[in-house]
Amino acid sequence: MTTAQWARLLPAQPGHLRRGAWYRVVRLTAVPRPSLEILPARPIRWTVVPRPSRAARLPASWGPCYGVCPNCRERARLEERTASMRCPKCNGYFDIGWDHS
Repeated sequence: MTTAQWARLLPAQPGHLRRGAWYRVVRLTAVPRPSLEILPARPIRWTVVPRPSRAARLPASWGPCYGVCPNCRERARLEERTASMRCPKCNGYFDIGWDHS
């Protein structure tokens, strides 16, 4: 039995996937591998995502970056340098991946 892998589109890469969201890998053919970060297990920390230059649907009050929940992919405002936070959608409590942004 093969273990599941998880991938996200790297921040500087264009694409139609949500920025910072992790997806279960079904097959590695639709997106070029150099454009992806691939993990052997589901991520357990908030992903820190730089705010896109034309982010019309993100509140300006969120500042230069926002977080993506590792459980439900909800976007949320990050408190600067807070170590962990609760997701407003799924109520999960996760560390924030500041060192992987």
